[in-house]
Amino acid sequence: MPDDAILWSALTVAQVRGKSRLVASRSLQPLKIINPTAPAGRACHAVLASYGGGLLAGDSIRLRVRCEAESRLLLSTQANTRIFKSIDGRHAEQLTEGHVAENALAVVLPDPLVPQADSRYHQVQHWHLSPTATLLLADWTHAGRTDLGEKFAFTTFGTELRVSVAGRLALLDRFALRPAEHLATSQATFGPYHSALSLYLVGPPAGVQFQRLAAALRQLPPPGQTDLHATLAGRPYVVAVTQARDNVLLVRALGMSRLDLEPVYQAVAIALAGEELLGFDALQRKY
Repeated sequence: MPDDAILWSALTVAQVRGKSRLVASRSLQPLKIINPTAPAGRACHAVLASYGGGLLAGDSIRLRVRCEAESRLLLSTQANTRIFKSIDGRHAEQLTEGHVAENALAVVLPDPLVPQADSRYHQVQHWHLSPTATLLLADWTHAGRTDLGEKFAFTTFGTELRVSVAGRLALLDRFALRPAEHLATSQATFGPYHSALSLYLVGPPAGVQFQRLAAALRQLPPPGQTDLHATLAGRPYVVAVTQARDNVLLVRALGMSRLDLEPVYQAVAIALAGEELLGFDALQRKY
């Protein structure tokens, strides 16, 4: 990632008189960072928005996030991030570099990315955690403007997530799809589902925040779902929860629509409302 900080948007959250506050912020187009009025809880809420409600071909968002010791941050988006059509072969990109210090909590709960027909998009995130920090991050993608009949009509789509703890790589997840080459609707890819949500929890296994969130995530599979197998194909949504490492819990969820995956986000928001976490309901605060 470039060393020239002038090219990067940035936000810093720190503890101020017992509450987390946004103490530094810089927004560079097309990104706009919004800091709503402080909620009742101890956490800071920052919202990422874009001019025009999406990204055009050639747009590049570069964001550095820093959570100082003991701080708590909810990072969300204003709405779906639409990736608009590329008419000249260029792609839109988002690069995020995060640093979460001792005993800090960072929660990243964006709305879905919606790559429209003929769009090109690439996203890279690298989060650096101290050994006592906790990160809960969601990565949500929708097939396109499905209400208009547009499904997997984009040209290229790719994401990469790296999470390092104390300088050592703890998690690496990559996904790329080119519908012209990969059959997106095959059972090996998305099948009948149009919305894909991944949740990543990384933190100290003995930590209260990690344990509370891990317990909530393990309850996410819908009632009656005991495993992933062919008989689940007709269900509105399916969820798989995996303990990848002692300090890494991974959730994969597929839904027929965005609304079908809302119960997953709602359950996460309820868990986060505890005083030892954010101290407020992230979704109720948004809507």
